[in-house]
This record gives sequence, structure tokens and C-alpha cells, in this order.
Amino acid sequence: MSDGARTYGPKECGSCRLWRPILEDARGPIGPCRLGVRTGDFPGTAPVCERYLSREAAIPSAPPPEPARRRARAPGPTVVVHRAPGHGAAAPAPATTFSVPLPEELTDMTREEFAQAIREALREDVPVPLAPKWEGGTVVLKPGDPGTAPKEIPLDSLFHKIVMIRDRLRVLEQKVNANDKLTDTEKVELQQYVTRCYGSLTTFNVLFKDEKDRFVGDKA
Repeated sequence: MSDGARTYGPKECGSCRLWRPILEDARGPIGPCRLGVRTGDFPGTAPVCERYLSREAAIPSAPPPEPARRRARAPGPTVVVHRAPGHGAAAPAPATTFSVPLPEELTDMTREEFAQAIREALREDVPVPLAPKWEGGTVVLKPGDPGTAPKEIPLDSLFHKIVMIRDRLRVLEQKVNANDKLTDTEKVELQQYVTRCYGSLTTFNVLFKDEKDRFVGDKA
């Protein structure tokens, strides 16, 4: 990635501390905004917004969590009742009832699939924070051959890829548990492989700011 040699002006996202480069395309280095002001990956030449922070400024802390609310029951089919005019107070008119069914893609989802869809939608708006002491850091890959130049990787980019691996492992784990074609023995066996993957990645737990976001391997 050539972002290390690229400079950005004070009115471009590339000079904002909240923007981080993770990939590169024809536009140059692209990446996400930590606060999700813009969705997806965009180039550092994009104009800054009202949340702009210089490289020297501190990243604001996350807002306090909202108070828990009572869960609402899932809505059922919409029922419409049509009552024809009656012919007298003593003779109520017959009612005609019909229902509007929910979309098929919702009714065919299992409870686990529906919950996972909600979790994925929420996760897109809640970035995983990097531990403050690693912000702006760099990983240096130093080859054994002294004639080969070392490779530097921004820690923000590496951390983003690690979080992506973690999220995909969680999705895989949930799909295995929700699969009704697998036996309990097969689910346990596949779950053990996923848990071993978590265990292999616990080395990177030092990069996570919040303990709840870290990898958890086999506790046995």
C-alpha cells in the first residue's frame, strides 16, 4: 500500500484520525471511517465532514450504552376485519376477516437465522475499538535476508482484518449450530475446529480495547 508516501490536506479525510486505509484501488488507498460517518470504504481524498479530527487530536470515547428496553413481541400477520352494516341493534352484522401474510423470506427463517441477521445489521454500525496504546502503530516484517527491505503494515489495517476473521468465524459457528441436517456429534466436532481457530488467534487479543471483543479459545 502506498499510503505512507501520500499526503492529504486538512480538508481531506486522509488527514483525519478517524479514517484508516485498508485497501487500494484505482483511486488510491481506501478505507472506512471509525465512527461510521460514511458507510463502506472510500478514498482519503474525500472531503472532510463535521466530525473531522486531526492526527494529533484524541479519539472521543464511545457514548454510554442506552438503557435496556423491554423486548417487543414479533408482529404476526396483519388482520383486517370488515363488518357490513347491520339491520338492527339486536342483529349484529356478520364480519369478514382476512389476513395479510408476512413475506416468505421472513417466515422461512429460523430463530437463529433471524437473530443473526439482526446481529450483523447492528455490528455494521458499531466499530470494534483498537486499544489506545496501539493507535497509529506499525507492524514491521523483517526478512531473514539482509538484502531484502522490511515491510511495514499499519496496525489499524492489520486489526481491521483480524476483526473480519473473528466476525466470519462467529457467523460460521452460528450456522453450524443452526443447521438441522447435522447430527449433534457432527456439530460438536465442527465446533471444536472453530474453537481451536479462536485459540490460535488469542495472540492478537492484546490489540482489542474491550475484553468482550477478544478471542476465546478452549478453556479446558
